Amino acid sequence: MNRILLWITAVRPQFFTAAIIPIALGAAVARHDTGVFDWGLFWLTLIGGIFIHGGLNFTNAYYDFKTGNDVINKTPTPFSGGVRFLREGTLKPRQVQVAGFICFAAGSAIGLYLNYICRGYTILLIGIVGVFIAYFYNADPLKIGYTRLSEVTTGFGFGTLMVLGAYYVQAKKLSWEAFFASIPIAILISLVQFINQFPDYEADKATRKNNTVVMVGKAKAVGYYKFFLISVYVIVLAGIAARIFPFTAVITFVTLPVAIKAIKIVDMYFDKIKELLPANALTIAIHLSFGILFTFAYLWGTK
Repeated sequence: MNRILLWITAVRPQFFTAAIIPIALGAAVARHDTGVFDWGLFWLTLIGGIFIHGGLNFTNAYYDFKTGNDVINKTPTPFSGGVRFLREGTLKPRQVQVAGFICFAAGSAIGLYLNYICRGYTILLIGIVGVFIAYFYNADPLKIGYTRLSEVTTGFGFGTLMVLGAYYVQAKKLSWEAFFASIPIAILISLVQFINQFPDYEADKATRKNNTVVMVGKAKAVGYYKFFLISVYVIVLAGIAARIFPFTAVITFVTLPVAIKAIKIVDMYFDKIKELLPANALTIAIHLSFGILFTFAYLWGTK
């Protein structure tokens, strides 16, 4: 039993909301467009997405350990800094790598089935791109997470790609509305990763993990955080005004005070790890609550 709990902890299920939110949103947009919602296909899509996310978490842990990034990180937090099970030797690196491959295989098998029952090869293409990004995020030779493409790639994978995939499984087509709906979610999950790079700054810099925070510095990165967080609400307003999003999407503005609070904390404590932690937590909370509200906006809204 303890071994099972160890593996459950190691896969970091608390972060699976990064996959759950875009998949739920994509399915909700499809229901809004077509009036059809297949629960069986939804659960299959969700389980497949979670498996791919699990593969990403395991392989990221493996490669961050191999590069020494997690080992030299002296300021781990509940949100960043890697995981303890490899540093402490509770699990072996090879075990974690194999676990990642198993998760990718399980998610891919579900994806192949979904592609089989859907028209064309859209799901296959989305799945190939998703697994490619997930594996090579930290793996050689691409190591996307060690470049300034890390945040964009995260937003694309856990935003646009998953929303469009979930939409296609339900609607059997792609749509521009699903694409536009994915943008706020893509930005928010990128910001979750972005703010979590602040505590890891020294370890990332030492191991040449040249993400945006390392490349521009913490002070300048604060401006990026503020701009993109506020842009989420501007995009929603523009989408409602252009009648791309349903008017019910205005409910997402319930999260705006939380966003303003996060911005104030980042402004004041961007260079203080402990004091910054509430902003890390709030950014995750904004992604989750905004995503839930945006999903319900599509379930409640009318064409």
